[in-house]
Amino acid sequence: MRIVLLTGPGGDAQGWGDLKVTGSMRQAIESWGHPARIAYVADEGEFLRLIERPDFDIVWSALYHITPNEAFIGRNAAGTWVADVLDERKIPYIGSNSRVMRAMIDKFETHEILAAAGVAVPAHVLLRSKDDAAAVTYPAFVKPMCESRSVGISDESVVHDEEELRRRVAFIEREFDEPALVEEFLPGDEYTALVLGNGRTRECLPGLVTVEDKHYRNYRILRSDLRGVGLTRVGLAGARADECARLADAAAEAMGCLDHVRIDMRVDREGVLRIIEVNGIPGLKPHKSWAPQIYTLYHPSPGGEDEDYRLLIKAVVEAAGRRYGLA
Repeated sequence: MRIVLLTGPGGDAQGWGDLKVTGSMRQAIESWGHPARIAYVADEGEFLRLIERPDFDIVWSALYHITPNEAFIGRNAAGTWVADVLDERKIPYIGSNSRVMRAMIDKFETHEILAAAGVAVPAHVLLRSKDDAAAVTYPAFVKPMCESRSVGISDESVVHDEEELRRRVAFIEREFDEPALVEEFLPGDEYTALVLGNGRTRECLPGLVTVEDKHYRNYRILRSDLRGVGLTRVGLAGARADECARLADAAAEAMGCLDHVRIDMRVDREGVLRIIEVNGIPGLKPHKSWAPQIYTLYHPSPGGEDEDYRLLIKAVVEAAGRRYGLA
């Protein structure tokens, strides 16, 4: 398979990581005999020129949509969504289809889809500054509708009354030009599951996310400053491993996920595990991102973490290749 790794200014905020991460992925792909190249597209024109005469068999994109914004994902309601264009032109790509990608980046829609399928999610509402907030119960947790990697998350995300709620919703609208997703506050442990493959070959690998207590402030939440600096680690999920895997599998089925996603969960006040996010383009920084950490927990190889990383990349590529008859 000839593979093009699509990235751009938004590749770190939206997807698997920066250009160094993309280079690591390219090396891993080529080590398995698949020619790979990196296509960095700065705007929609460059993206469209890339796919006009494709010299590749399949695309792996770090981008939900084309944007010059390097800081956060955003809604890009009127912009070019990568999977939309690839679907329209029948170009194979790694990952879930356009409809699912759009749903995954919209956390409110994700919650609605999962709740309708009977998959446990937090109580939630979508709020703008002028909306009625009577349905909110406190304490509540307020976050941007479309972001990832804990962007927009701080101790101020936990609110205890309407005044604090209004202040935080206004902050999200101002900083991200998005509505706020307001959830019941889940005070328990955080879990995550790496989901690989499709159908009967789908594998759900659960892990427990940990941070040393000294790094927390008022609440045991993953603030944005705890992400991307190696302070979070993922270990085995222990007694909740089977429950976590079953919940992740149910969520992946309900959403229609393909090839490779990561599903995050937290425990509520009553001890119930609930889905908080389905990440369609998980981070893939060797050793530090959660997906490689989890893969090593379940599939350690004699060659160590570098070899594990190569095997993880191979698993994702081959899952997509089988769907398209390319592997």
